[in-house]
Amino acid sequence: MSEWAGSRESCWAEVDLDAIKGNVAAAARVSGTSVMAVVKADAYGHGAVPVARAALEGGATWLGVARAGEALELRAAGLGAPVLLLGYTPPDAVGELLAADVSLTVWSPAHLDAVAAASRATARGAGVHVKIDTGMNRVGVDPDAAPELVRRVLAAESVELQGIFTHFACADEADPASGVTAVQQARFAGVLAALEPSFARLDAAGVARPLIHASNSAATLAVPSAAHDLVRFGIAMYGLSPGAAVPLPASIRPALAWKTVIARIAEVPAGEGISYGHTYHPSARQRIGTLPVGYADGWRRTSGQQVLVGGRRVPVVGRVCMDQCMIDLDSVPQARVGDEVVLIGAQGGEQLTADDVAARWGTIGYEVVCGIAARVPRYPV
Repeated sequence: MSEWAGSRESCWAEVDLDAIKGNVAAAARVSGTSVMAVVKADAYGHGAVPVARAALEGGATWLGVARAGEALELRAAGLGAPVLLLGYTPPDAVGELLAADVSLTVWSPAHLDAVAAASRATARGAGVHVKIDTGMNRVGVDPDAAPELVRRVLAAESVELQGIFTHFACADEADPASGVTAVQQARFAGVLAALEPSFARLDAAGVARPLIHASNSAATLAVPSAAHDLVRFGIAMYGLSPGAAVPLPASIRPALAWKTVIARIAEVPAGEGISYGHTYHPSARQRIGTLPVGYADGWRRTSGQQVLVGGRRVPVVGRVCMDQCMIDLDSVPQARVGDEVVLIGAQGGEQLTADDVAARWGTIGYEVVCGIAARVPRYPV
């Protein structure tokens, strides 16, 4: 026997905005300094605009993004807080971003020249942060060349040096205050020391010094000496750990739950195949539930997955389809069509975290939440 159950959505995500606010406040307490809420990648899959608003209400003073469109989305939503585009800016987008009062990252004279030219052409001042590559070896100016680039920024007409920053590669590992992170800190400190005469001249002219920032979530929680003027709070703002060696304080809570419903329940005879390829065959008559969620929603085509039904973990069986997957309901005989199913989150006394899902997928929690498809609606709770 099979039945159909309707609901508002086939699957959806719930975002606890109060958790976002509380997590930002926790970052400010832990670091003792200001917080940049990193809302790139649609706020790590949580919804950029509502998360940004919640983060600002929680005390964040800056917002961080990675793409021009992400910055402009925040401005279109009426958010006027300082926004920093943390990575590469296409030259054709510079003028529009300056018109929207978005701060840009520069790490080469060519970047600076493009920003200065756009500033002159648009008659808009340009705020920039200089990125120092202290060991991530991704983007940034070499430490030896950094003082000259900063001096060029300070001399550029209509360009304001708002910040100087770096990014840690290994702050999520055990003992981050030693090893690679300590080397990066020392290199960054060397750059800042070389720039002290330039900073002193700013002091004498009554001009504010640039913000100094280095800490990502891991360093915010584990390397207090790296806090400087601002911490960039990313993954931990969403209640997810930066790594196994960086436990979250009890005050930081997960902000996202991912849910669906049971759309069909059927008794499948022993030996029958389940889903594409018939990779799974029940050894005895089995109660099989169908869930309207699949890899097009971000629920990977990976074996060994679990979901929560009736407060119990139950296995996903057979191959995950584009829009659906099947589960074994023998351990929850009370389950009915229309019952809520949890992919990420809590139900009863049980919980499945994004990190639990990531472990089964062989990846990290970041990728799990960022990979929830746009067609999955997000609802504030």
